[in-house]
Amino acid sequence: MLPPAPRLPEARVLIVMDRYFVLHAPRQTGKTTTLAALASELTAEGDIAALMFSCEDAKTAGDDVALTEAVLLDTLREAAEGSGWPDELLPPDPWPQAQVGSRFRKALSAWCRRCPRRVVLFLDEIDALQGTSLVSVLSQLRHGHNVRSEGRPFPASVVLCGLRDLRDYKVASGGHPTRFSPASPFNILADSLRLSDFTTDQIAELYDQHTQATGQEFTKDAVDRVFELTQGQPWLVNALADEIITEMRVTGTIGDRQVEDAKERLIRARATHLDSLVARLHDPQVKQVIEPIVAGTSPGTDIAFDHAASYVHDLGLIRGTRDLEIANPIYREALLRVLGDRTERFVRADPHSFVLPDGRFDLPRLLEEFVVFWREHGEVLIQQEGYHEAACQITLMAFLHRLVNGGGHLDHAGPTPAPTVNI
Repeated sequence: MLPPAPRLPEARVLIVMDRYFVLHAPRQTGKTTTLAALASELTAEGDIAALMFSCEDAKTAGDDVALTEAVLLDTLREAAEGSGWPDELLPPDPWPQAQVGSRFRKALSAWCRRCPRRVVLFLDEIDALQGTSLVSVLSQLRHGHNVRSEGRPFPASVVLCGLRDLRDYKVASGGHPTRFSPASPFNILADSLRLSDFTTDQIAELYDQHTQATGQEFTKDAVDRVFELTQGQPWLVNALADEIITEMRVTGTIGDRQVEDAKERLIRARATHLDSLVARLHDPQVKQVIEPIVAGTSPGTDIAFDHAASYVHDLGLIRGTRDLEIANPIYREALLRVLGDRTERFVRADPHSFVLPDGRFDLPRLLEEFVVFWREHGEVLIQQEGYHEAACQITLMAFLHRLVNGGGHLDHAGPTPAPTVNI
């Protein structure tokens, strides 16, 4: 595990300044692990009682504000009691009685009145709250934030952690998405913090911990290839190493060849994280952004497209909102394979028949066969394919994938899927 401070250098500064802010990042980037470590560090220093708790259990409460408040307070108490803190730092038991819609705020006030330290809260998975319940919790936090200036007890700093960017919480809490207003805790910052992906040096540091523990080394080429394939996405960085060590059971030094094999295995197995991402492909906002990337066409220029691009970026599917590009080669490969799954069923050609006697791939024959295939099936595939603008590109990728299954792989180089065939 990497230490949290280098990944979130601004967070500690904002907490010391008693700020309320948003930390967002795609799923499986290490938010929960990093925040738990940061909370432990802050509490160990002696001036702060920093607690992280998850809002995920309140997801099923929907618009039921009373149930949402009850679940959140139960989860908060459970996290505090499981922290090993002394009794004087723990929340009051029972929570004070209050009307629905103010119970969460008054419970936090009662805790801060009792606790001898400044209370800092990390609300993890805040995205789980929905509709009226989300608005109520945000409004109660905003109210508590505002009365702190009058000397009333309330958490010194609150961090909302999830997928959403600051703009979404401004809207949900009744504010304007682009205007600055010091009256709202969710308008304090001009922007929210985003947990960054790993750098090459951080990947090397992480893998070196395995080396120190077991003696098994990763070569520099292996580390560089991991970064190239993942662009530092934390789950992928860990998944590649785990695939090599646990599943492939490589016992010697780990090089870039083992990394390449692990990449192929992860994609073919459709690991849980990859599956959860590709499941979003037919979300209208995701399709609005991914389709022009796959098709190599110009993206939209209206506000709706900008909002969709921000949403897809928050999901971690694209690298940025200006130069649109799939976040990393593994995601790009997985998305294209999923989009082409249906098409591959139509391909009847024998993959081995495209390998020349000297081992090279018979590209001229490939092109001829694809033209025949497209003339025969193209119209049907376009009608069936949800990504109509990219149907031709997806069909070509599927055709190639079916052929290289005979012994090879495709490298999709660049922002658009222009393949290099390796046999």
